[in-house]
Amino acid sequence: MSHPTRRTLLASVFVGLSTAALAQPGYPPMPPPQMEQMPPPPRGAYIWRPGHWVWNGRTYVWVPGRYVPRQSSYHQWVEGHWDMRGGRWVWIPPHWR
Repeated sequence: MSHPTRRTLLASVFVGLSTAALAQPGYPPMPPPQMEQMPPPPRGAYIWRPGHWVWNGRTYVWVPGRYVPRQSSYHQWVEGHWDMRGGRWVWIPPHWR
């Protein structure tokens, strides 16, 4: 395979992957986070779970932030997001990882 043909093939693969990565599901974009003020923490081992948007099947609904008991498995908060799984878009709810 010549260099120009190889470059064209690689460019096509890159564009195809880029387009797939940028493709949006047939849903509206998630609204920006709402501003909320954290109240003082309760006594004990609690961690702030930020407010977040949740897809209810028709629209996004805001779930306010709140303190939750700290778990040893809580390392990183992952915002809710759309993900391509099995060839279709699925909503991944917000969660701790």
